[in-house]
Amino acid sequence: MVARPMQPMSLAMLTYVKPLDEVDVHREAHVAWIKAAMDEGVMLLAGRRNPPTGGVLLFRGEEDAVRAVAETDPFVVNGVATVEIVAFTMTLAMDQIGALF
Repeated sequence: MVARPMQPMSLAMLTYVKPLDEVDVHREAHVAWIKAAMDEGVMLLAGRRNPPTGGVLLFRGEEDAVRAVAETDPFVVNGVATVEIVAFTMTLAMDQIGALF
């Protein structure tokens, strides 16, 4: 286990507010947005909720900065999903991923 004191992290929880066929219209842009955020190093992982009612995105950074990025998600911009930000301070990580932080 690796100690990483005071590392600001945020979990963004997407919730679909429109039917999946409307969400899927924006999926390609959403995936491109995710790839760009990962390339910039701000987003660490992304996945679909089970059942498919939204998504979960893990960001490094403070809540306000992450909210500003998350609100540019094409799903959010186009009104097919809402986003809730859960900020937390990462203090421990398993050795295999500790170096990422």
